[in-house]
Amino acid sequence: MMNMDISVTPNYSYIFDFENDFIHQRTRKWMVENWTWVFYYCGIYMLVIFGGQHFMQNRPRFQLRGPLIIWNTMLAMFSIMGAFRTAPELIHVLRHYGLFHSVCVPSYIEQDRVCGFWTWLFVLSKLPELGDTIFIVLRKQPLIFLHWYHHITVLIYSWFSYTEYTSSARWFIVMNYCVHSVMYSYYALKAARFNPPRFIAMIITSLQLTQMIVGCAINVWANGFLKTHGRQSCNISQTNINLSIAMYFSYFVLFARFFYKTYLSPAGKKSRRMAASLAAQNTAKLSSPSSDESKPLMADISSNGTTLNGSAANGASAFLHKPKLQ
Repeated sequence: MMNMDISVTPNYSYIFDFENDFIHQRTRKWMVENWTWVFYYCGIYMLVIFGGQHFMQNRPRFQLRGPLIIWNTMLAMFSIMGAFRTAPELIHVLRHYGLFHSVCVPSYIEQDRVCGFWTWLFVLSKLPELGDTIFIVLRKQPLIFLHWYHHITVLIYSWFSYTEYTSSARWFIVMNYCVHSVMYSYYALKAARFNPPRFIAMIITSLQLTQMIVGCAINVWANGFLKTHGRQSCNISQTNINLSIAMYFSYFVLFARFFYKTYLSPAGKKSRRMAASLAAQNTAKLSSPSSDESKPLMADISSNGTTLNGSAANGASAFLHKPKLQ
């Protein structure tokens, strides 16, 4: 039998054994003892991606279509499962206990083994997600600042926050799982040469912008609750709030700039028209007897959404993840 406080947990229709066996004290102890290793991981990451770019400079790009499909599909499935296992807890708490509890009480880890388990996996997943950038480097696609900055800051913040059981993180985790569910599913479809409507890409970036706005709002509420009720009632430190709001605000600025340059600026609109025109030409050439003539054109149009000016990058950087705590 589970040892959970039913009053603060939703009525899960099914609980897996690995969820029921989750013991949050053990994971917190491990993270408290090891979280600073994240700085070494980030240092290695920076060396690999920028060293990799230098290594690939005069070498042909790798296609990696098969591995990219598998990678994005796995991350999409993981995010979908995470969203289904964490969102019910947030909804339940909001309905029965209100905003204060959702921001200030870490029952999602301490009293809910299902949500606690998927919170632990979420935090750990930020390390392998760095692999997104490897595909960009090996496929010689544009590596913009937002992409790698977002990856390393989310990783560091996630691991640090877990040591404190930051109560407001339940919001960040649910939002990130939900956005990543859509984002990685889109990437997988593009890598598999399906062509979802282009407005889907715009919707995903809009969702990420919304995520940043909500993240800032949650931190403002957390700051108010902390000042009003104190640390004993609101389990979040002032340091964490300051770091989180700085992080989310910087993401908002960078994502807003990316959104404007990609979808609203004259250059972005022109590049999308060029990509659409070349795609139409490519389709026509594929239907012609001389299929070899289409190969150079196909190389110019990445199957996962790269525009010619690089403003919308590959299946790991067009929308940049996200957040998430993200």
